[in-house]
Amino acid sequence: MRVIYSLRSRDLTAVAAEAAWAESMGYDGVSSSETAHDPFLPLTLAATSTSRVTLDTHVAIAFPRSPMVVAYTARDLHELSRGRFRLGLGTQVKGHIERRFSTRWESPGPRLREYVESLRQIWDCWQSGQALSYQGRFYQFSLMTPFFDPGPSQFPPPAVFTAAVNRYNCRVAGEVGDGLLLHSLTSPQYVRQVVKPGLEAGARKAGREPSSLILGGGGFIITGPDQASLSAKKAEVRRRIAFYSSTRTYFPVLEIHGFEEVGQQLHQLSVEGRWAEMPELVDDKMLDAFAVVGEYDEIAPKFIQRYGGLLNEINFSMDTSSSEDENQLRRIIRQFQEQP
Repeated sequence: MRVIYSLRSRDLTAVAAEAAWAESMGYDGVSSSETAHDPFLPLTLAATSTSRVTLDTHVAIAFPRSPMVVAYTARDLHELSRGRFRLGLGTQVKGHIERRFSTRWESPGPRLREYVESLRQIWDCWQSGQALSYQGRFYQFSLMTPFFDPGPSQFPPPAVFTAAVNRYNCRVAGEVGDGLLLHSLTSPQYVRQVVKPGLEAGARKAGREPSSLILGGGGFIITGPDQASLSAKKAEVRRRIAFYSSTRTYFPVLEIHGFEEVGQQLHQLSVEGRWAEMPELVDDKMLDAFAVVGEYDEIAPKFIQRYGGLLNEINFSMDTSSSEDENQLRRIIRQFQEQP
């Protein structure tokens, strides 16, 4: 099982050193998310200070960006990193697309399928020199003159992963992606009952081998040297679970565990702006459903017991403040990597 580190630096001047540190810890990949910062720029810096790890957007929001814009950015990052870039794309939710990005929200699943298809057409045009011709419902590309064509690359095109929660988007990932990226609010039950069946159905529909696709994620992981440290970290994870569970897009995940009513209550609190009260609704049962909790010496076995055989990659980051913490981190990473 590959282990992916999520970059945390808010200060771009610290990203290169952080990425180099992650590589030295034994991580297989470094990822950058799109929350309060652009997801691509940190990976440009990480590419200059690493030589082995993959560099992933986890995820870049697709619809505010033209596939052509992303094709150029991904190509440049892939070249800069000597073939180590992997493009992770997500749809976000309607409210953010329309009100934060001022972009049209329309048929997100079918549109995401065309997005990935058109990306591959653009890259193939550059590689083969053939005319660019993609005609879809949402995207049409038919112009590529020599001045704007970067020409063939010495590397295969970047792998493309799509994030998915609902059944339809899981099928889309199976049809057109190289893999699927799980949302943080997930569970082994949801992966078994919804994600994997959808991913496999999409792959079979497209005539692809389901086992060739990568499934990555693993939800929330809480670890530390002792029980006191775990208690402090649980509060932050309760806050994040409450935040995600208040969004109706993620209600299907709650329904698997019978938390629909809690989701409705959290949504109402969010509408009223009562954010501070929301974590109180995330009880121990709900925390246990979406988080794996354990001290350093038990976290990897606990996670593998729950997710073993389901995932190809795990997103795992932990705070370190001493050389002993770093030794523990290296050991935990190796334990994950030893899992087939």
